[in-house]
Amino acid sequence: MNIVVPSPTVGMHRKPTCPAVTNGELMTNDAYSTLHVSSEHGVARIVLDNPPVNALGTTMMRELRTVLTGLKDDPSVRVIVFSSADPEFFIAHVDMHIGEETDALRELAASAPAGVNVFQAIGELIRHQPQVTIVKLAGKARGGGAEFVAAADMAFAAIETAGLGQIEALMGIVPGGGGTQYLRDRVGRNRALEVILTADLFDAGTAASYGWINRALPADELDEYVDRIARDVAALPDGVIEAAKSALPADDFKEGLRRENDAWASTVSLPAAQHLISGGLQSGAQTPAGERDLEGLMRSIAR
Repeated sequence: MNIVVPSPTVGMHRKPTCPAVTNGELMTNDAYSTLHVSSEHGVARIVLDNPPVNALGTTMMRELRTVLTGLKDDPSVRVIVFSSADPEFFIAHVDMHIGEETDALRELAASAPAGVNVFQAIGELIRHQPQVTIVKLAGKARGGGAEFVAAADMAFAAIETAGLGQIEALMGIVPGGGGTQYLRDRVGRNRALEVILTADLFDAGTAASYGWINRALPADELDEYVDRIARDVAALPDGVIEAAKSALPADDFKEGLRRENDAWASTVSLPAAQHLISGGLQSGAQTPAGERDLEGLMRSIAR
């Protein structure tokens, strides 16, 4: 199977063809096939829903870009909370079949900001939202899913069930969606190398102690805690959120993202990566059973 992604780095940005906000109101859920979107009291809630394991494919990337781009200009929304419809998987990882969707990838590349690839564009959009972005993590987030979590302003996870991992090394590649830069910023170079090169799944408690997420909470307290944080932040006086995000701007990773893309591109087309990713799919990757211990599955192929 050929999974090489065509021309991921682009030099032009254009608005999505379908706006996420019309007359100050979010579009109905009928507009999306992988997301459920709602808004109330200044908090937009985006629920990721792409069975069977919430793989990050081109449709979800396009729909996320549409929603987030529209929300940028909506002053009534002050906080965005991301969660998953699947309690086991937040985002399993980037869809392993994505390299076959050449037309969709070219379309995404044509609308990505200059200097980033289609995968990095999602994280950079999240990082630069004017609203406060929060991830509520009940299940597993690997690869592109872990990058998504690290791109958000805050992340809170269920201590019994959540897990984070950069699985890419077991597929013969390196993170290519901002993970190298976001991890180093959050946990430091030494722990970033540990996460990337061990390719282990880290439990929520360890992730919190490393600074990868804000806090690990009992699963039965996660919803209430995140809801309270979101409501309280959304209720702050006018100008406070804008001032805080201005004083603590998202770091400029432009050069680091370029290096990351070069490193990813140098590995993704190698025979080893092709063999490992194809073998993973044949052995059950992207099925719920295979994804529960994806690290073990991929290590068995590499032996």
